[in-house]
Amino acid sequence: MTEGVFTCKADLELRLQCHIVCSHLSRTQLSFVFAVCKQKLKAAQLSSFTVLHTPCSHLFKRHPQSERSMSDWVGLKMQLSSVLWSPKLLLQLCISTLHGILASVFLKVRQWTAGACRGTITSPVSPVDSKQDQSNVQNATTPTSVNYHFTRKCNYKCGFCFHTAKTSFVLPLEEAKRGLKLLKEAGMEKINFSGGEPFLHDKGEFLGKLVQFCKQDLQLPSVSIVSNGSMIKEKWFQKYGDYLDILAISCDSFDEDTNQLIGRAQGRKSHLDNLYRICDWCKQYKVAFKINSVINTFNVDEDMAENITKIGPVRWKVFQCLLIDGENAGETALREAERFVISDQQFQEFLERHSSVSCLVPESNEKMRNSYLILDEYMRFLDCRDGRKDPSKSILDVGVKEAICFSGFDERMFFKRGGKYVWSKADMKLEW
Repeated sequence: MTEGVFTCKADLELRLQCHIVCSHLSRTQLSFVFAVCKQKLKAAQLSSFTVLHTPCSHLFKRHPQSERSMSDWVGLKMQLSSVLWSPKLLLQLCISTLHGILASVFLKVRQWTAGACRGTITSPVSPVDSKQDQSNVQNATTPTSVNYHFTRKCNYKCGFCFHTAKTSFVLPLEEAKRGLKLLKEAGMEKINFSGGEPFLHDKGEFLGKLVQFCKQDLQLPSVSIVSNGSMIKEKWFQKYGDYLDILAISCDSFDEDTNQLIGRAQGRKSHLDNLYRICDWCKQYKVAFKINSVINTFNVDEDMAENITKIGPVRWKVFQCLLIDGENAGETALREAERFVISDQQFQEFLERHSSVSCLVPESNEKMRNSYLILDEYMRFLDCRDGRKDPSKSILDVGVKEAICFSGFDERMFFKRGGKYVWSKADMKLEW
């Protein structure tokens, strides 16, 4: 039985402590509880937001914009008490806890079954199993390059999207930073922020602070972003451009009507105008520019060579449309991507037609499926080996080495597809 403590500190050093009893809740689940309380705390005009962790408690500090009387804090205490113990929140906590238990049981069963098939496990609770688990953790893969999908929300509706808006959850900033620090300590050299649309949350400020933290505090060799480009403003480059190595903009076609058919658009706004504008900003603020394209039934016959050559990105990533059960395929999916899928032969023909483009980096379904380390919004590694995204435990709860054992990551394929390249702008020798 652990106890979480919310601490709201006023300018007059007044303190209000509201205690909640959280039986066997993980850090990630506690973060969920804190997020639910956000709306009530906003009513008290509390501006800054910090999460601190100690071995025995979880502390939330909020600093008000103006001084308040003791009676105001007593009123706030009553509001917090009502929201913390509301039937709705308790139901959400029960569901979240049950989900975590079922996920844990599923992972244990799958691990035992896989081991039994290899003849290495004689009992699910045997000493041999325990020693093997310890060995797996000790020999865990180094997370050299990590893709952190910190939000699933997006303002586009791309029909083949394989990381859809199934939740609106985003970790508190300090928790996200703590996870990134754990990854750096485990050997991470490159972080790529993605979504959803990463510039959508907090109008890009949340993303900017993470980018700055990774480059300035963690001293990572490479910090990159994948975006649809629709939410990026020049003032973001002015504030955070120095800390960013690579910005990739997703563009599947150089025909506006095709982008509309795919869903790579918001209303009738020009996706291509944003692409060219951001390309110019990248040159101005010395950020390496990259283009990502998903090849599907709507663009497989298009010739993009002339446009790509004219723009001159440092890399042009060309992906074969991929189906992921529960994301863009299956009964529970938010997308129906089956109509976007192309054959291996069609993908190969597209690559041959663009073989003259020197910056082209092709990624078939085979190369892509298991060669990425993907963290979801809860900082769980996602295993895509079985055509779906099965989550590990959060690195915030069990650490990187234990969580990465369940990632399904194929390090050999990572290097084979060119996952490690010159990814720091300081080493690219680009002419700005």
